Amino acid sequence: MTIAPSVRTTVDPRQLRNACGDWVTGVSIVTGTDSFGNPVGMAVNSFSSLSLEPPLILFCPAKKSSTWAHLRETGRFVVNILSADQSELSGAFARSGADKFAGVDYRTEDGLPILNGSVGHLACRLVDVFDGGDHEIAIGRVEALERGDRRPLVFHRGTTLGSVEGLCA
Repeated sequence: MTIAPSVRTTVDPRQLRNACGDWVTGVSIVTGTDSFGNPVGMAVNSFSSLSLEPPLILFCPAKKSSTWAHLRETGRFVVNILSADQSELSGAFARSGADKFAGVDYRTEDGLPILNGSVGHLACRLVDVFDGGDHEIAIGRVEALERGDRRPLVFHRGTTLGSVEGLCA
């Protein structure tokens, strides 16, 4: 099968963002520490399972993210899958600057911050990074995980929703 080249050579970034926003995603916060052991974190919706054998996941941080620079340097992180009642965390961790952990309910396990009340979390070790335009594609090997029975927080068209039922309302 041959695919004809597109006549259109440029895509407006805002239109692309809006089109991709039609895809419903889960919301997660990737946490870790800086080189001094201080907790750092960022909201991501570009998270996915990659492989079961070996156990690999991926997420796509912005290259300009200072949090990503810390996580990349230390090489260890936790993907916290947010629950439907954690939309405030999503907004707080999506912002640059400030102490994102101020007032946040979290615990530390094996030196990594884990958000309490989440659907679950995956503790990972960074194994590879690939170029992805203005982002990078980070691949982590899952070393430990924990699951709960809470409902996940979802993101659709630029808005976090308490659950997928919110799409039908």
